[in-house]
Parts: sequence; C-alpha cells; structure tokens
Amino acid sequence: MRWHLTEDIDGFLTCAGDFLRSRPALHTSQLTGLEKLRTHEEKGTLFGRLERDGEVRAICYLRLSQRLILTPVAPEEADALAAELTGRVLSGVTAQDGSATAFAEAWQRRADVVPVPGVRVRLHRLGTLTPPEPTPEGRAVAARDRAEIVRWCSEFATAVGQAPFPDERAWAASNFAGKQFTFWETDAPVAMAGSTPVLAGMVRVDPVYTPACSRGRGYAGAVTVAVSQAALAAGATDVVLYTDPANVTSNALYRRIGYVPIATFLGYDFR
Repeated sequence: MRWHLTEDIDGFLTCAGDFLRSRPALHTSQLTGLEKLRTHEEKGTLFGRLERDGEVRAICYLRLSQRLILTPVAPEEADALAAELTGRVLSGVTAQDGSATAFAEAWQRRADVVPVPGVRVRLHRLGTLTPPEPTPEGRAVAARDRAEIVRWCSEFATAVGQAPFPDERAWAASNFAGKQFTFWETDAPVAMAGSTPVLAGMVRVDPVYTPACSRGRGYAGAVTVAVSQAALAAGATDVVLYTDPANVTSNALYRRIGYVPIATFLGYDFR
C-alpha cells in the first residue's frame, strides 16, 4: 500500500481516471472538481492516489484552500495519507462519513489539531424518475440571462449559509460556473435548477432553488424532473444530487420523484 503524491494533474488522471469512472455516482464531486482543475490550471494543487498491487484504490486532492477532498479509505489508509502529508497545513477534510472521521482522527494525532464537524450532506442517485402529479402550472425554459442566473445563485448561496456573490466575476470563479441552468416559469421564473455536463455518464443536479414567495407549490419538483429528464436524454446513466440530511421537506420531495440515498458525506474543519 502506498500513496503517490504529485502536482501533475495530467499524469494523475492518466493513472486514476479509470478508478474515478468506475463509480461515477459516488465520485461525482471528484469528477467535476478535477475536470475544472484540468481545464483551469491551478498551480499548487496536490493530487494523490493510493495503489495496492498496482491498482488504484483511492484518490485525494488538496487545493490552495488547504482542504483535502478524499474518496473512501480504511482507517490504516487514512493514517498512511496523514503520514505523507505531515508538515503541510490543512484547513479541513471532506469525505464519506467514516473516511472523514478516520482521516480527521489521524490528522489530530499527527498535527495536534482539533477536528470540528462541519457540513454534512446526503448523496442521492436517480432510480425510476416519477414526475409529480399533478404537475404545477408553468413550463421549463433554459435560463440564458447571465445576470439573472448570478442573482438566483447568490440568493441560493445566502439561503444555505454561504456568502453571496458581489459580482459576476466572483460567480465565474465559483462552483456554479460551467453549469446549465433551467427555470420553471409561470408568468415569471419561480424555481431554478442547475446541472453539470455529462462526465463519465454522470450528471449532478445542483443547485435547486425556489424563492420563499414561490415555495409549497411543487415548482422545485417540477424543475428537478425537467432537468433530470434532460440529463437522461443527453445520455447520462447516473443522475445524482445532494441534500441537507436535516431538511425533511427536500429529502421527501426527491424520494417521491425517484431519487434514492446512497451515501452521506461529512466535512471536518481543523482548528
């Protein structure tokens, strides 16, 4: 068992690409994050792959934000990675629940930090798409007004406790850029859903947002179904989305239209 670390993203993807594509639903964040890093070179990002018997078993990457993104690992594999990273500064780790905890505990032992549990999200994969009945009034339309998309994304960010975007330049540097956006419209837009391009047969629906004045009328479900149908029509075999496990309403909605929970992810901040 050995972790190989490099700043060469092309060489890293040559070795780890098949591993990432083998489970596109579970690797959704890594696939989209690494694709963005590949097309918008960010010097200083560290990439790692764990090999055993010549086969890649796990990967990680550490961006300039100093946050480690990690695929599932056993406790001894997390400890081996912590040993390789000793001497570096990490602001936190995000991974599936058990793996995040295993690395946080290993890093606490080696770096004398206090891991503080942070954001927790649940990943869902689309099974059989089931449009809501009755379908609310309105229709799905492609969102093309950049300023309007930025405004809605900023409202969504504020709603989930993130910083809003002060301008289009800040939005363009965020994870929202590069996605396709769809509005559900009646007389005016009443809900929005974004989606990533197809990568390894995977599309992630993200974000889904309904302003407070339009909630409770089925618009979020309708626009999510429309975006999911478009993803399937584009050839996606894995359509996924994240939810807040504590949001009972949204979790129930996505289950009704066919999304099934497959994993939970946890972030730790290191203090």
